[in-house]
Formats: sequence, structure tokens, C-alpha cells
Amino acid sequence: MKSLEETLAWTNLPVPEVLYELHPNQQQKIITYLKGLVSHKTDGLDDLYNAISKIVKYIPNIVVIPLMTEHIRPNIAAAVCERMSIAQATGYANDLPADYFTEVAFHLEPEIMAEILDRMKRDRAERYILNTLKTHPGFMLEIAQYLNDRLLKMMAQFVVLPEDQDEIEASPYGGVIEKLKAFM
Repeated sequence: MKSLEETLAWTNLPVPEVLYELHPNQQQKIITYLKGLVSHKTDGLDDLYNAISKIVKYIPNIVVIPLMTEHIRPNIAAAVCERMSIAQATGYANDLPADYFTEVAFHLEPEIMAEILDRMKRDRAERYILNTLKTHPGFMLEIAQYLNDRLLKMMAQFVVLPEDQDEIEASPYGGVIEKLKAFM
């Protein structure tokens, strides 16, 4: 049986302590209920996100960007972005304000972010890496697992890595940390 953390990882929230006090069968019933509730409350959103991603393809970025940053939360923008081609998503990544894009990107899969970063303008990719190392360093290490050498080299300029070899070996990002160290 999966741990509570693994089962509820999709929420991106800490597991409430009270759940640990319950019997595993009770935990599973609550998890099943939560998944059903979320499914019921989000029914139709995938279709909406798909429609938005198709519509904005025909609207110039100069119109979409201000609307997006003023009226769309980063998690919603990320859900729309997931339904775009990498080329279209990269176009927005290059034009969005850096702070907003950093928050949007946090809601994307690391593999997708690595592809977008690979296609971004160098200065924009660099700014994203810097912002993410400050705000979500663990997420940046997750992304780094999928980055090419050019981007790892760029990241190595800004990242502060642990010195202790035991700490590196214990880290789930030990392999990528070693790659980054090689570029320093």
C-alpha cells in the first residue's frame, strides 16, 4: 500500500496530521472520497482548458499577456499551457513577466518545463532559472534532471550545491547535483 504522502502527492499540499491517526482502511475511504469530490467539481475543466488553448492561438500575445497576468491565476494558466504545443507555450514563456511565468511553470511537469526552457530565449531562460532557484529550488532540481548540458551549464552558474558528499548521495537529486558540480 502506498504511503499517504505518495497517494496525496497530486494535491501539492501537506497531508493533514489527523489522517495519520486513522486506520489505513479509513484513510483509503477518505482518499477515495476526495478524489471523487475533486473529479466532480472539476468535471468539464479539461474541455475548457483545451478550448482556451485553441482560441488564444489566434490572438496576438500583446493582447493575451496582459489579460492573462491580470485575470488568470498561474495554476489555471499552467493547465491551459499543458494543452498547447511546446512551440506555442514557449512563445508565451518568452513574453510573460518573469515572476508570473515562474509561478505558472511551478504547476507544469518538469519534463515539459525542460523542453520549454530549451526553446526559450537565453536571457529569459536564465531569468527563469534564477527566479526558480530562489522561489522553488527543489522544483528547479526536478527540472534539471531533464535539462540538456547547455542549460545545466547555465544553471550551474547560479545554483548553490551542498558540499557534504553524504548529503548529495542521500538526495533524490544526487545524479543531477553531480552533473551540475561538473560544470562549476
